Amino acid sequence: MALTYGAYTACLQDRSLDEALDVLAGVGLRGAEINTGGFIPSPHAPVDALLVSEKARREYLRVFEDKGMELTGLTVSGNPLSPLPTEGLPHAHDLRRTIELAGKLGVRDVVAMSGTPGSDPGVRYPSWVVNPWNGIDLEVLEYQWSVAVPFWKQIDRLAREHDVQLAFEMHPRNLVFSPPTFEQFLERVEPTNIGVNLDPSHLFWQQMEPIACIEALGSHITHVHAKDTAVLPGAAVRGVLDTVFDPVPENPEERTPTGIGHWCASWPQDPAWRFVAIGEGHDTDYWTRFLTAVAAVNPDLNVNIEHEDAAFGRIEGIERGARTLLEAAQRAGV
Repeated sequence: MALTYGAYTACLQDRSLDEALDVLAGVGLRGAEINTGGFIPSPHAPVDALLVSEKARREYLRVFEDKGMELTGLTVSGNPLSPLPTEGLPHAHDLRRTIELAGKLGVRDVVAMSGTPGSDPGVRYPSWVVNPWNGIDLEVLEYQWSVAVPFWKQIDRLAREHDVQLAFEMHPRNLVFSPPTFEQFLERVEPTNIGVNLDPSHLFWQQMEPIACIEALGSHITHVHAKDTAVLPGAAVRGVLDTVFDPVPENPEERTPTGIGHWCASWPQDPAWRFVAIGEGHDTDYWTRFLTAVAAVNPDLNVNIEHEDAAFGRIEGIERGARTLLEAAQRAGV
């Protein structure tokens, strides 16, 4: 038993699957996590063909085998609870298809998000409650849980039928974005096949300590994203819950892509934080302690780099991240 180190291939969307796997293998990684829907398309997985054809699935898995790589997860990050008709229903459809496909491919891990409903039955947009100290938002949360619980009970049942383990990324703007909110999910849904994708990047900028979160969540962690965040001097006056952003730049050369046809809003010149390549926010010693804590929970987890640092090119960012991560793994002996 040992941790398997790989990367999420969404950042290599401009390359074929063969080319993307060559990049990962070239920097010493063994695993690949593939997107299959949700917020971004699936350039590295022909989902329709794979669902209906056993031959297509055999040929698809052979691509990984021929490269000496392992398919270590399918990702379908989206908002399946959204009231937006262009978001909620399509993302829920993608989620169900991904679970079915994972079962057919023999892939254990499916990474997803818990989602965000609207504030009440009549609204058009999702509503994320950050801090319900005034009491009114507690009513909103109760409504949102009333939407989420039956949906996730059904999805948990589907995952169980296909012998698949869902892993929630604890991402802000979702019902589950921290260990306490995941504990609420456990109490209300009582899942058998839904755990946590431990992505430290979103915990860092919320001012949590990922290693403490690992210890708190324990065996509920079923998948890991290796992704770093730098909290910057701007946090002193902006705080980390900053809403002063501008629209996506009109000039395509100034845009930061998040997927095919999707870009980030424009960040402030002095942001409170930003995602960085592994090692740019926390040094190798930190990642050594991080991996030691992960292995103590489960030494058989998949740990996949997610590169979203706009300061580096796609391959350069993965190279930097892999160098830091693999050195930390060697130091930790995991």
